[in-house]
Amino acid sequence: MPTRLSTSAPPRAAPVAKQKLRKTGKAAQIAEAAKGIKTILVIDDASLVRLYYRSALEAAGFKVEEAMNGIEALEKLLEKPVDLLIVDVNMPQMDGFTFLRLLRQRDTAIASIPALITSTESGQKDFEAGREAGANYYLVKPISPEAMVEFALMFCGLPP
Repeated sequence: MPTRLSTSAPPRAAPVAKQKLRKTGKAAQIAEAAKGIKTILVIDDASLVRLYYRSALEAAGFKVEEAMNGIEALEKLLEKPVDLLIVDVNMPQMDGFTFLRLLRQRDTAIASIPALITSTESGQKDFEAGREAGANYYLVKPISPEAMVEFALMFCGLPP
């Protein structure tokens, strides 16, 4: 038997899910700041180390940017400031100490971004060099994901 069509008003269509629009530039920065998302720039020449830090930090709710050396990091910071720097010491083109010294000499807001140095070097001279370069804290590798997140929360002013 054929189905009879109703002459009443057509059924309402199911609501269509709103598509998220990808925000770029200044609008994205404002939206992230409004949500309280903190951005961390990881500066390390080893891609596996950057991936390791990224995994731990993003799982904790941080946004992570990456740079392979101090020169690339300075370029990124001039485009968009971040909330925290995680800086390796031994990198090609510009090492972490030189990067921090140059950053701290700038007369802009990026000069005051907190910086954690990460290195396998653990001598007293290394700690002093980090302090003199302008690091806020010096972490000796290997660093557990839990410790990395704990320090990131602390230096971003977030509760543990």
